Amino acid sequence: MDENKPPQDHEKGLANRATEGNTSKEDSLQFENRLNLSELQNSVQRIKQEIGNIIVGQTDMVDMLIASLLAKGHALIEGVPGVAKTITAKLLAKSFSVGFSRIQFTPDLMPSDILGTSVFNLKDSEFEFKKGPIFSNMILIDEINRAPAKTQAALFEVMEEQQITIDGNKFILDTPFMVLATQNPIEQEGTYRLPEAQLDRFLFKIDVNHPNLGEEIEILVREHQLKNKNKTDGITPFLTASQISEYQNLVTQVLVEEHLLNYIAQIIVATRNNPFLYLGASPRASIAILKSSKAFAAMNGRDFVTPEDIKRAATPVLQHRVIVTPEREMEGVNSKQIIREIIETVEIPR
Repeated sequence: MDENKPPQDHEKGLANRATEGNTSKEDSLQFENRLNLSELQNSVQRIKQEIGNIIVGQTDMVDMLIASLLAKGHALIEGVPGVAKTITAKLLAKSFSVGFSRIQFTPDLMPSDILGTSVFNLKDSEFEFKKGPIFSNMILIDEINRAPAKTQAALFEVMEEQQITIDGNKFILDTPFMVLATQNPIEQEGTYRLPEAQLDRFLFKIDVNHPNLGEEIEILVREHQLKNKNKTDGITPFLTASQISEYQNLVTQVLVEEHLLNYIAQIIVATRNNPFLYLGASPRASIAILKSSKAFAAMNGRDFVTPEDIKRAATPVLQHRVIVTPEREMEGVNSKQIIREIIETVEIPR
């Protein structure tokens, strides 16, 4: 040992060499994030816990909604009435100190009812723009397929560019901005099918199923214990708009290796070459998988994406962006089944 070398420096050197030499399996699994994601991960866990105290099950839906927010995307929630679609979206919004609007879509709803309209001000003798409910941070649209195509089209620009153009004037919306829309897949009377161009603007399509027996019992137990209490009273806002924007910026910095970018591209191209699909996914879908896989990685405290993050994002990103051939659709095959088969056939990079 060099007598001139301080003991603590010598010990550090030994520790560093032991780590560099991978002296044990535990050492080899240790890594240090380039990004500090601990605060983001803790906030995600708190949101899950707060919602989990009220909503039984539906953990996948909650994860997808949080990932949508972190990836600066929008979410379409599909499920039959009574499976907690709306209440979960409201609980998520209540976790944040941001603006929240709820819009019930109906067949007589006009675009101006959403965006706003110009009203003549007699005092100033000029038109004044009155903002609609879309001017908020989190927008919950109930039964989006109830409104006609003209009203649905009013969302195109705002969902993609986060701005609205009315009477030649452009209005920029505040950040963060997220649209949560619900629809019922069973009831078709009095509904208007969403066009592919609008479906493409949703980052995720989230399918919500019925709870199992154990979850159904737990729902009844909690409802009985509520008495006269409101379900949403237990949640206190704890995340500000600036914190959410900071988390969103962190997510964009998550590392994605080149071979994983190739993996995403291979999945997308496979949808275009699949004989069971009439329409494959567009480049916007590949970008959506990239963004959402980064969000899933950050939610798990990692600053790098793994193949599992990509596989988890692929189905909710793609299932509403591809069209099954009429022959397969008549046989009962849906897009989710085909996408899962494609994911299994594309080789996972190592």
